[in-house]
Amino acid sequence: MDQGSGENISRESVETNRPEGNSGRGSVTVSLSGNGRPKNLGNILREFGQTCHHMETELQKVVIGQSGVIKQIFAAIFTRGHCLLEGVPGLAKTLMVSTIARILDVQFKRIQFTPDLMPSDITGTNVLDEDSEGYRNFRFVEGPVFTNILLADEINRTPPKTQSALLQAMQEREVTVGQKTWTLPDPFFVIATQNPVEQEGTYPLPEAQLDRFMFNIKIDYPTLEEEEKILFATTRGETAEVHKVLNNKSIVNLQKLVSSVAVSQYIIQYAAALVRATRPKDASAPEYVKELVDWGAGPRAGQYLIQGGKAMAAMEGRFSVSIDDIQAVAIPVLRHRISTNFQAQAEGMSNEAMIEKLLATVPRPTIEKFEKR
Repeated sequence: MDQGSGENISRESVETNRPEGNSGRGSVTVSLSGNGRPKNLGNILREFGQTCHHMETELQKVVIGQSGVIKQIFAAIFTRGHCLLEGVPGLAKTLMVSTIARILDVQFKRIQFTPDLMPSDITGTNVLDEDSEGYRNFRFVEGPVFTNILLADEINRTPPKTQSALLQAMQEREVTVGQKTWTLPDPFFVIATQNPVEQEGTYPLPEAQLDRFMFNIKIDYPTLEEEEKILFATTRGETAEVHKVLNNKSIVNLQKLVSSVAVSQYIIQYAAALVRATRPKDASAPEYVKELVDWGAGPRAGQYLIQGGKAMAAMEGRFSVSIDDIQAVAIPVLRHRISTNFQAQAEGMSNEAMIEKLLATVPRPTIEKFEKR
């Protein structure tokens, strides 16, 4: 794909016009202010899919492999979601996030989470200023959370008191200090990393914090071919140059575009059934869930399944969500929202294996056929 096709969307304003009372079904007219000619949703989504491919091509100039991880991060970005990246050191988690910020042409800040980090080091604080006439006033100094992409590096290395400083920012996209509340820039994403191997000196994230992450993405080791490419590319002393694809306004407009992807009642029923099947006290839960799970996913999981499905469909140029789209995001959405018990651990049943079993056993809703009259 040439660079121009990516610029086609990035430099134009996308506006979605939907009739009142429409919940995403039916036709949506999308107008591009760049050339003044209205285009239908199908054409715009195809261009959007090309732009996502362009972004991935630029990113893989620096990060080799990890195509599935990249797609999930893009899906979160275009649905206003946050990501938790898990992987052992050296798998380019930080490099991936910083490169995405360069491609998106947005403000990027990194916080290295340490045991002595304080909440004010994240949100900001009030300082006492004295003007030339001797009057003293408090002035708010913004913390690093006031950015577009915030990298919370090694988030589990700081105590829960400091971790909780991100709760309001991630959910309401606001920060309250003292008696005033400040709105964070738009778009705003938190991409946190943690090392699942090292446990000494770490503080596991509480469930309330985990539930605010749309995806829990696990980064695995590269394949042999990918590792050879990594060794070749990183030992030559050369730095790859990436090009900017989208800016702040374009991202916000494309988020609106993704939200306009149609979702049928059939998909809603399947997402609800899948989430409810993870709860051991629910009547629809399979017997193995009642035996092996302590607690399951909440309603936010269903919301993220739908939003993630919309992003997957849009990135492939489709204007409706399918069951396959929901299943594609089920593991990163649900893996950190299910708590298995000791019996599951004794039987070697991981969260991922539990979700895969649910995907294989939870029935798809039946579609009522129109009766002939």
